[in-house]
Amino acid sequence: MDLQITATDPEHPAALLDLPWSIPLEDWPEEHLVALPRGISRHVVRFARAGDEVVAVKEVGEWAAVREYGLLRDLDRLAVPSVDPVAVVTGRTAADGTPLEPVLITRHLNGSLPYRSMFETTMRPGTISRLLDALAVLLVRLHLNGFAWGDCSLSNTLFRRDAGAYAAYLVDAETGQIQPRLSNGQRDYDIDVARVNIAGELLDLEAGGSLHPSVDPVLFGQAIVERYGALWHELTRESVYPLAKRHYIDRRIRRLNDLGFDVAEMQIQRSPEGDAVTFLPKVVDAGHHQRQLLRLTGMDAEENQARSLLNDLETWMATQDDYAPGDPLGARPEVLAHRWVRDVFRPTVRAVPRELRGSVDTAQIYHELLEHRWYLSERAQRDVGLEAAVEDYTANVLPNRPEAKPLDEQGELDEDSLT
Repeated sequence: MDLQITATDPEHPAALLDLPWSIPLEDWPEEHLVALPRGISRHVVRFARAGDEVVAVKEVGEWAAVREYGLLRDLDRLAVPSVDPVAVVTGRTAADGTPLEPVLITRHLNGSLPYRSMFETTMRPGTISRLLDALAVLLVRLHLNGFAWGDCSLSNTLFRRDAGAYAAYLVDAETGQIQPRLSNGQRDYDIDVARVNIAGELLDLEAGGSLHPSVDPVLFGQAIVERYGALWHELTRESVYPLAKRHYIDRRIRRLNDLGFDVAEMQIQRSPEGDAVTFLPKVVDAGHHQRQLLRLTGMDAEENQARSLLNDLETWMATQDDYAPGDPLGARPEVLAHRWVRDVFRPTVRAVPRELRGSVDTAQIYHELLEHRWYLSERAQRDVGLEAAVEDYTANVLPNRPEAKPLDEQGELDEDSLT
């Protein structure tokens, strides 16, 4: 059988051809390898340079390589944090004709480390807790997308620093499977495997003297169960709020945002007792809200501003009589968004005296008004509405801002130009 390279990018095969495929991976010459920290693996794994990229090369059976390659491509399409698949190489033979194992090639995740490298100096308990938080978030994201991992562990995860926290990435999907929806039993199995694996990995570190003496491996293994359970409940529970408690919806969205999840869709069902609000969280890529807001309204805002405005837009849309998702007779989101700009956004911003705005652009003004309404509503324990928020914001917040030159001299967005 001839050497065959199945790659995701047409440019990869040419760069990969220069690697010594006729040599067993464990014997590859140093000239092809890149010295990077490796985690524990049941397979032979090496980092190599392919053109301008650094890739991870893993020897594994052909069926397993092709299957994991497909799973990683699926996770990539679902925007779940995982390593990027590059290629599968089959048909390898040694110089004497002996068949060699196929390999799975993935792109090296820049700035990431396996957990063992992070424990080379004794890690404090607080840092270990942040690693477990990141792993719990990753596991929830996988489960929300119907991915049963089957072997969740610190060893099968890469960690990358994310400001004061950590982000976790799946690095080994060999035992995984994707389904439309996971059962509670499948999720419980994954969580129990994670608990046992994490406790065992920390016990191994303890035996090697690399674990802080205050860390109990068994308790930290159990901690992943508790973190996962709290996060899953927060993301999937259905909430019922009275109409007068609209600010509770904002509070819930804030909690989800603080947990690192964006609310890409909200289903709001009105009933005589109140509004039944079901949040369907979806991990979205950077700039998602900017693009969504620009598409719906024509407004070009910063990401956090766009997230705030979209949350308000979606909540407002659900109160409209002609809002009927999935109904061909219902108003399209673009139509409702245009109405929101005309009837809500624009009048609200215009109610704020221009001389008090200074250099603050209109998207930021509206975002701050939403923040102020939430603050006032929390204090009053009822939704005070935008009018009251504008009045209080104009009287008590804007006058205390430092002086700034007028908005029109800054060339910022003018609400009159919005369509």
